[in-house]
Amino acid sequence: MTKSNIILTTAALLLALAGQADITVDRSQAVGKIKPMNGVNNGPAGPYGNGNSQQKDNFETYKAARFPFARTHDSSFSECYGGEHTVDITAIFPDFARRADDPAAYDFAITDWYLDRIRQMGTEVFFRLGQKIEHHVKKYGINPPKDFKKWAQVCEHIIRHYNEGWADGHHWNIRYWEIWNEADLAQYDPEDNRLTWGGTQQQFFDFYSIAAKHLKKYFPQLKIGGPAFAGEYWMDAFLEQMVREKVPIDFFSWHQYATKPQVMSEKARRIRQTLDRYGYTATETTLNEWNYVRNWTNEFLYSLKNMRNQKGAAFCSAVMSLCQDAPVDMLMYYDARPETVFNGLFDMYTMHPTPAYYPFYAWSRLAELGTQVKVTSDESEIYATAATGQDGRLGILVSFYTDNDNTVRRRSVTISMPGTTHGTATGHVIDSGRLYTEIPLEVKDGSIALKMEPNSVVMIEIPAN
Repeated sequence: MTKSNIILTTAALLLALAGQADITVDRSQAVGKIKPMNGVNNGPAGPYGNGNSQQKDNFETYKAARFPFARTHDSSFSECYGGEHTVDITAIFPDFARRADDPAAYDFAITDWYLDRIRQMGTEVFFRLGQKIEHHVKKYGINPPKDFKKWAQVCEHIIRHYNEGWADGHHWNIRYWEIWNEADLAQYDPEDNRLTWGGTQQQFFDFYSIAAKHLKKYFPQLKIGGPAFAGEYWMDAFLEQMVREKVPIDFFSWHQYATKPQVMSEKARRIRQTLDRYGYTATETTLNEWNYVRNWTNEFLYSLKNMRNQKGAAFCSAVMSLCQDAPVDMLMYYDARPETVFNGLFDMYTMHPTPAYYPFYAWSRLAELGTQVKVTSDESEIYATAATGQDGRLGILVSFYTDNDNTVRRRSVTISMPGTTHGTATGHVIDSGRLYTEIPLEVKDGSIALKMEPNSVVMIEIPAN
């Protein structure tokens, strides 16, 4: 290390100890499009009866967030989505002995209603073909289908219903169709208590190969993918067989729960490298289950509490910012489903937004501007993404995230914007006392000065010069 590098490193350390951080936003350097990092699992919640219901809803705030995608996994746990009559293959096609081409064998009614409600919010459906996770002692839908080809034919007719009007259906152009969910959990679960796939690894690979090739044959224009792996243990063996059998994979979906945002972005790079190594260079990658979790045992309750508070908000903002710069094409937070403890976005009793909701709303503001511009930060706990619009407006999402509960010192954050001189800006702050509260900001000599609490988020919007 040179003497000048030592001096620079020492200066950065002193700034960090003093609670200072610098961000530079270069609006002259376009990076690319703002990606759909603010997708979710599942749709809006509200009344589901035909009579006079006193149920609350979150329609207004769900729509305001402009979630780009809603993945339909575990929907059948929620009564307000239709419960056991919703989305899962065993709900739509309850008698596997019936013919796959018989319209009378299908029960689309409640799934139609649920998907239409998602679409009314302006959100695109990301349809999971398969079954919810099953925690009970008896399993009903997670065992391998008796006939893999027939299962694929059932899925074919479900797609025809939603995209081609089959069986009094619709023309909704649902683009993404995902085959199954977390079959690889079988490696961790006891053999007599599998939660997501009751068969062997080889059975799943064969099942996926048959289903994917069948669906891609009939719907070459659609995105057919999966397998929504929970880990990476099965990935190489899975891809080896898919390459050998020439199975197309339009998108590769995967899951990750953590407390460090870097875990998500680093895994995204490994996934991309592995796909490229097997020749799937054009395959999209989709992180479509993620959330803040310290562990699944002694600190699980702590994790659930913090998903929905200001720490959860800062974590979500940090993950979206890091993944915007990582090789992953879209994110879908788990979960917006009202009855689940993983729903960090809406209070399950009042349906009001929690602090963690607002980074998703803020991200939609960046997506509206459209073009990501270059941002650099000298502090590892300060995350930022910036976007500009064709009209010259600038948006900057800044988060100060730490998983250390003993961190109490505020950070002085200076945002420098070359090419910007003086003017005013608007900030919206999420911290211990503010819930996306608007504050005035001043642009002075091309910079904005902030004071940020640990685990806080600021969305800054600057009008065109």
